[in-house]
Amino acid sequence: MKILKYKADRLPVTVFFSLTLLDFVVFFAVDRVWLIVLYWLAMIPVKALVSAWNHHHQHVPMFHSRPLNRLLEMSFALHTGATTHAWTLHHVHGHHKNYLDQDKDESRWRRRSGQPYGYIAYTAITALTSYQRAFVVGRNHPRLQRAFVGYGLLTLAFVATLVAIKPLSGLLLFALPMATSLIITIAATYHHHSGLDTQDHMLASHNYTHRIRNILTGNLGYHTAHHYRQGLHWSKLPELHASIADKIPDEYIRA
Repeated sequence: MKILKYKADRLPVTVFFSLTLLDFVVFFAVDRVWLIVLYWLAMIPVKALVSAWNHHHQHVPMFHSRPLNRLLEMSFALHTGATTHAWTLHHVHGHHKNYLDQDKDESRWRRRSGQPYGYIAYTAITALTSYQRAFVVGRNHPRLQRAFVGYGLLTLAFVATLVAIKPLSGLLLFALPMATSLIITIAATYHHHSGLDTQDHMLASHNYTHRIRNILTGNLGYHTAHHYRQGLHWSKLPELHASIADKIPDEYIRA
């Protein structure tokens, strides 16, 4: 019986669960403040990268089993600050549906006045409203909304318990990384679509073909392909990008 839907997810899933295990080893075994601070700082870019894979999972769940998917999502949440169905609602059913309409887009880069947000304003506003916007999208998806709220509260209670047990460790290993990863993730999305006001899917995304960047983010650089077929597994995006690259202007494809 196949546990994972795609073989390509074997290594990423192993890495994610290993990172979670490492966090708990540090939480229970390390008491020196300087080591915990050093670990927290070293893990900031790592956990930010995990956010891309959380995004992929909520487009195409990695396991066949729902309980295993929920367990993976708890692991993701502790790294990225995005709980079960947060991305599904805000991003899959929100942004992907509305990204060509800046009056509705849950990750809108343009103000109501028509002027673009700056990088910092976009990051701050989208981060502060992310859970509220996900909840609003959930009104049209009540089953997902219930799971979003339920697992969100469960995650909050779990992290609060860790902070109560060991306040400094709980804050530096879980609570603070969750917040910083969410902010970094949203900051990274600014460059996906900013300045591209169009109704043409082929003209609505910036693309990045750098090999290392795409290895680390699960091919998220092929962003036009991702929006063109959002239900496609991350491992298939380079092939799709190659098939539509002639429809994307050269200036929208960067190394």
